[in-house]
Amino acid sequence: MKANNIFVNVGERTNVTGSAKFRRLIKEDRYDEALEVARLQVENGAQIIDVNMDEGMLDSAEAMRHFLNLIAGEPDIARVPVMVDSSKWEVIEIGLQCIQGKGIVNSISLKEGEEAFLEKAQLCLDYGAAVVIMAFDEEGQADDEDRRVEIAERAYKLLREKLDFPPHDIIFDLNIFAIATGIEEHNNYAVDFINATKRVRESCPGVHVSGGLSNVSFSFRGNEGVRRAMHSVFLYHAIPAGLDMAIVNAGQLDVYDQIPEKLREAVEDVILNRNDNATEALLDMAEEFKGDGKEKASQEDLAWREFEVNKRLEHALVKGIDSYVVDDTEEARQAATRPLDVIEGPLMDGMNVVGDLFGAGKMFLPQVVKSARVMKKAVAHLLPYIEEEKAEADKGSNNGKIIMATVKGDVHDIGKNIVGVVLQCNNFEVVDLGVMVPLQKILDTAEEEKADIIGLSGLITPSLDEMVNVAKEMQRRGMTQPLMIGGATTSRAHTAVKIDPTYDQPVVWVKDASRSVPVASKLALPDSRKTMQEELKKEYDEVRERHASKRQQKFLSLADARANKVKLDWDSYDPPHPVLPEATDYARRQPVAEAGEAVAAAGANSAAQSGMYVFEDFPIEILIETIDWTPFFMSWEMKGRYPNILNDPNKGPEARKLFDDAQAMLKQIVDEKWLTANGVAGIFPAATVNDDDIAVLSDDRSQTLRTIHNLRQQAEHREGVPNRCLADFIAPQDSGKPDWVGGFAVTAGLGSNAKVEEFKAANDDYSAIMVEALADRLAESFAEWLHKHVRTEIWGHSANEDLPNEDLIAEKYDGIRPAPGYPACPEHTQKDDIWELLDVENNTGIELTESRAMWPGAAVSGFYFSHPESRYFVVGRVAKDQVQDYARRKGWDVETAERWIGPNLGYEPTE
Repeated sequence: MKANNIFVNVGERTNVTGSAKFRRLIKEDRYDEALEVARLQVENGAQIIDVNMDEGMLDSAEAMRHFLNLIAGEPDIARVPVMVDSSKWEVIEIGLQCIQGKGIVNSISLKEGEEAFLEKAQLCLDYGAAVVIMAFDEEGQADDEDRRVEIAERAYKLLREKLDFPPHDIIFDLNIFAIATGIEEHNNYAVDFINATKRVRESCPGVHVSGGLSNVSFSFRGNEGVRRAMHSVFLYHAIPAGLDMAIVNAGQLDVYDQIPEKLREAVEDVILNRNDNATEALLDMAEEFKGDGKEKASQEDLAWREFEVNKRLEHALVKGIDSYVVDDTEEARQAATRPLDVIEGPLMDGMNVVGDLFGAGKMFLPQVVKSARVMKKAVAHLLPYIEEEKAEADKGSNNGKIIMATVKGDVHDIGKNIVGVVLQCNNFEVVDLGVMVPLQKILDTAEEEKADIIGLSGLITPSLDEMVNVAKEMQRRGMTQPLMIGGATTSRAHTAVKIDPTYDQPVVWVKDASRSVPVASKLALPDSRKTMQEELKKEYDEVRERHASKRQQKFLSLADARANKVKLDWDSYDPPHPVLPEATDYARRQPVAEAGEAVAAAGANSAAQSGMYVFEDFPIEILIETIDWTPFFMSWEMKGRYPNILNDPNKGPEARKLFDDAQAMLKQIVDEKWLTANGVAGIFPAATVNDDDIAVLSDDRSQTLRTIHNLRQQAEHREGVPNRCLADFIAPQDSGKPDWVGGFAVTAGLGSNAKVEEFKAANDDYSAIMVEALADRLAESFAEWLHKHVRTEIWGHSANEDLPNEDLIAEKYDGIRPAPGYPACPEHTQKDDIWELLDVENNTGIELTESRAMWPGAAVSGFYFSHPESRYFVVGRVAKDQVQDYARRKGWDVETAERWIGPNLGYEPTE
């Protein structure tokens, strides 16, 4: 491979996900102006243009077809090849059908396996197109040198040997990631990319290597001078290594030799990871080169402090800066006629800007919550003055008053809290009643407060029934407020089928916080509310029709479903015998060497019964090491896998700030002992009885201590697929094989409620939500740690297991830990079995509500199964004969069984 290979610029501006201007033009149907964006890219030196129309509010396929057809009639644009870019294969195929000459497909990968990869590659070959292949396989995105090379070589071998794909039509995107992020693991990303490029060009003859150049500099968004220098220096080193193509704004590259020497040296240190303090050094001088990249006098960026006070308040709200807000608010108050004018004027103006930016996708949820913190501190300063003049707080000037509550029996409120903050940022008055709120209190408060809207939240499935009860009572009282429904188990289907028919006013399902503002805005105004209700009626009628047709699915009889159970070879399998030491033995053994004396002490307080272990005040610092961060970002409505999200083109900078804030708070949690983690686990002799039940036996197996009742899949399956039940994974009583079942319950949330209330009292919703989100993650981490400890030590069925944290998160181990309320055991009263067997409340402090939600909410519980063929599954819908049988086995009437099985019913129960 020659060092002076030709380098191809791929223009990045005709991409709706990468260019706000281009996205706006396409959405506004201004295709003539959009063509000018493409033309300018070609004029600035782009030799290929990348066209992407993936946007939620666009008909991506039609937009792609229309734009490419227009390009075909523009000779000065059509003279360069088109790279068709989409995450939807149907859009790519439409693009290939429209372009003239040779096209390029961006992109395919091995993430869905070899069969899907080869199928798409064959279609590209059929269209005569070159193809960009991402360094991404079934295990995830490659982020080091060896993984990049491994995936590329595997893909190359498949393409050449299976399809005889021309090597010159293969373009590997080896993942350019952000560097200088402040995270040590990211420091070598550029070096890894450059080294991998050289190796791939040598081991895969004839191929090309590409990448998204702007990714490398995302840490310096807003500082174009440094970014341009980083791009030029990166290319200076990557092109000789074999990078011969990159997606880049061709008009935004500096000449390497013309970069100021001081800046060039600092950037080169970062790109090549030449010393440990390279990032800090570049950060220190970054302000000197902001803008056009020419050196400026270094100074703290406090220019906004020179703005007039109203603009300062707006800036503080948008940027989430609370350092000066009290002083600025006081200055604004003294200049105003009334203190209320400051709220109605500059503060609400600033929050309107925040709301607009969030609605346009230009701000992310963590930033919005920080803005709310600034707003609350300003309002808190003004309230005493408002009360002094006996003024009423902002009556009639807001967008509406909303009562929000997590319904009776449910304790989860992270999502509700976030929605409340977002609504407040958009000038709604929110009265948050908290968790476990009885319907009487919700509705009485709504009437007393003259609320405009009522919002109900819930996570566990029994909450769905409680929401129906609230709607029925609203109908009985003759209330007229619209109802907003939200929470993890809620859905459009449940809202349409169960809640909406019981109440004459609008009932709207709100998927997430970003949807809450437009919904509330429409519901708050009579005219738009009426229009919305008419639209909902049509939509809900369609949902109800689809739901009714699903109810017609075919079920096996319960007897036939049991006959088609999972058939395990119990004759040739001996269930592993757990280690069941007495409490003193357990303390003396200190079984977890890597955790040290702290864990040994935490585990030493075993219950009297052998096989049960209590962990008191478990060391939180150990749990931090095994946190699964992906759900943490999702709780802040930032979707993306960790650590890739930290390098996301749009979310990356804010994701890194959020991550840094989380790390800082975790340190406080440990140092200041904010939270306490307790847990209990037990392994008990067991046997399957009556096909679907698990009998938990005494140590000598002479008595049944408790029976765990389970549901079985009952839908018709294709030939060879069993109808599973958890009882299938425990040896039948008549097999003669002794077996065991386990149970556990853990929490990391003891103390979290007090801390949340403390932050809320200080008007700091951001920190309050952060505490709850981190407590949840620590509880899940505790569950993961404890399961591993059970597998390797207590039960010992996987004593030699040695898996990294990412494999534990991916559940690449033997055995399962299904949780009541989740798909394999969806009926929540199974938690009663765990609480009874393990004396959970006394041993851990975790309580169950009447709906079987765990309190504190940062808690996890479930069962342990050791059989290597045990697996997770979805029970799905069940027929009436199983519900009747389940009621008999539980000692319930059928109506009670129907209420608890609820969403899994395959028929409409009679009222």
